[in-house]
Amino acid sequence: MATPLKALANLISSSVQTLESAYSKKGVAFPSLDDPFQPGSLNNEPDVETATNLIIAAAHQIIATVRQPVDTVYDYAPAMYMSAALGLAVDINVPDVLKDVGPQGLHVNEIGREVEIDGDMLARVLRYLATRHVFREVAPNVFANNRLSSILVKAHPFGQLKANQLTKYDGASTAAMVGHFTDDAFKSSVSLATYLRSPREDSETPLNLAWGTNASMWEWFQEGGNKWRGRRFFTAITGAFEHFPPALFTDGEWCRLSIYLPDGSVVVDVGGGVGPVTLLLAKAFPNLKFVVEDQEEVISTLRARKFWEDQAPNAIADGSVLLKVQNFFEPQTVKHAAVYFLRMIMHDWPDSACVVILKNLRAAASSSSKLVIFDAMMPYACADPSGPPSPYPLLGNLGLAVGGFVTMFDLQMLTLLNGKERTLSQFAQLGAASGWKFEGVRPGIFAAFEFSAA
Repeated sequence: MATPLKALANLISSSVQTLESAYSKKGVAFPSLDDPFQPGSLNNEPDVETATNLIIAAAHQIIATVRQPVDTVYDYAPAMYMSAALGLAVDINVPDVLKDVGPQGLHVNEIGREVEIDGDMLARVLRYLATRHVFREVAPNVFANNRLSSILVKAHPFGQLKANQLTKYDGASTAAMVGHFTDDAFKSSVSLATYLRSPREDSETPLNLAWGTNASMWEWFQEGGNKWRGRRFFTAITGAFEHFPPALFTDGEWCRLSIYLPDGSVVVDVGGGVGPVTLLLAKAFPNLKFVVEDQEEVISTLRARKFWEDQAPNAIADGSVLLKVQNFFEPQTVKHAAVYFLRMIMHDWPDSACVVILKNLRAAASSSSKLVIFDAMMPYACADPSGPPSPYPLLGNLGLAVGGFVTMFDLQMLTLLNGKERTLSQFAQLGAASGWKFEGVRPGIFAAFEFSAA
């Protein structure tokens, strides 16, 4: 057997060949890190996705293997500077200043004048980022956008961005998500250790400690000084959802439920916002009826109705879709639905709250009702007997390639909401505690956990 170091190098080499071969067959060059991002990569093709994940996993592991441990630890410990530097660059609109200057870049003094930051100070921030491949220093103190920084350009012209803080992230979901991570979450994370060292009520979070508030994150977003943060957050999550392929929700084993349901069967989207997933399902399964449930401020505003008028003008009028005000912590009023489903709801809440939500659904269900939970599934970093093995000597969750995002998001949920990302067994336990019998799971970016009435 090859040594771990050689095995990692072989994984990288063979996976690079797979990538280059895939792009060569399409007659396109692999994108350059120096050039602005252009849509149309082959990342969604299964072979390309697998090869990419193996390269990422092996590259990070080989660095951790060959680098002196103290150097790796000293790299991780001050990672807050990445959040601080990236957050500043996005908030003061540096990518937008560089949007049209081209590969020759712009001197940092010119950038500084536009964003009202001292040029020498800004150069230190941008050089830190460029050293980590965000932006490019093309000549001394001259910076340009590259593949990474270019995706942070916002939708509005630079002058409008400076004039209106409330709307400046509109239409720019990636910049909005980075802003949310590097502001709301970054500042809240400072209190994570304090929070964990002391027993807390389920309703308390590190966000409460860091910002000196008793409000939940959702309530905090509604306060006057934070409304722009709330708007940025909802821009971020709405745009993030749009990047996921519809097949995550319309394909897979769970959809046999929908295929074989009698015409007119009711499917309830619990906490569904304005109903983007219901829209996908309604198009895929026009023989069914759908109910979209959420809080009054979502359902009873023009936002939800406008969404459906724009996307499916006849759905509300012909009764195939019903918009309904419903708090999932209160008794469910749609009785005996064929399917109740929740998308990215469970991870917002601690176990105690999730059990209340699921018990309310179980009390409304019939003996034939099904429950489907779309959520991330936390993978173990070790080998998992219930899943496919990782190639030797990679971690069981492929490290940062697969486990990186979900483990980060787990701490994000803990920090902002006292929520959590859960393992397969933890989802099964939630079902058992609330009267639902776990039937199976379809793995994926969003796993689909299927339950029957126990």
